[in-house]
Amino acid sequence: MEGAQHPDRDGQFGYLNEQAKAHLAAGQPVISVDTKKKEVVGNLANKGREWQPKGSPVRVDVHDFPDPKVGKAIPYGVYDLGANTGWVSVGDDHDTAAFAVATIRRWWEHVGKAVYPQASRLLVTADAGRSNGYRSRLWKVELGKLAAETGLRGHRVPLPAGHLEVESDRAPPVLADLDELARPAAGLPRGRRGPDRRDHDPHGPEDPRRA
Repeated sequence: MEGAQHPDRDGQFGYLNEQAKAHLAAGQPVISVDTKKKEVVGNLANKGREWQPKGSPVRVDVHDFPDPKVGKAIPYGVYDLGANTGWVSVGDDHDTAAFAVATIRRWWEHVGKAVYPQASRLLVTADAGRSNGYRSRLWKVELGKLAAETGLRGHRVPLPAGHLEVESDRAPPVLADLDELARPAAGLPRGRRGPDRRDHDPHGPEDPRRA
């Protein structure tokens, strides 16, 4: 209810909804993408719901200042509306349009093309800011490269902020095998950073919908 209500706002969502339904009805993939909450990595405190035996608390650092040697974990999520599954790539550098499209590319290579072998189009819904902002020329250039590589006719629609399908309540199961992110998402103390597992697939290749 907050903010000015543009008279065309409902029409915008109606258009987006019809686009998604039409693509899904034709057997074409529809994904929602967004950068999720960045996490400072380290042995840091995190208010959670896990109880410890009396006198045996989990010992953590006093301050939660970012360690320049470790940096932050940057999750970028892809939610497949048709399959109701999620994919997350985790970066440790910067949240850029190149990173965003690289995540979509990786999702397509490992999951999408197996789930949608007859796909000729890809509908991407995203908010209108940051790495996938509608004003970002790099976002458009990288999507063009992806379309040329895959042969998919890409179609993107900007989705107003606050209405994306990839939200933090989906993070714990999606990030279950990335301990340094799954623990904060589940309200547990952050653990120390383990080895680079961005390419790790704990479920194996037998089920392309799981990532």
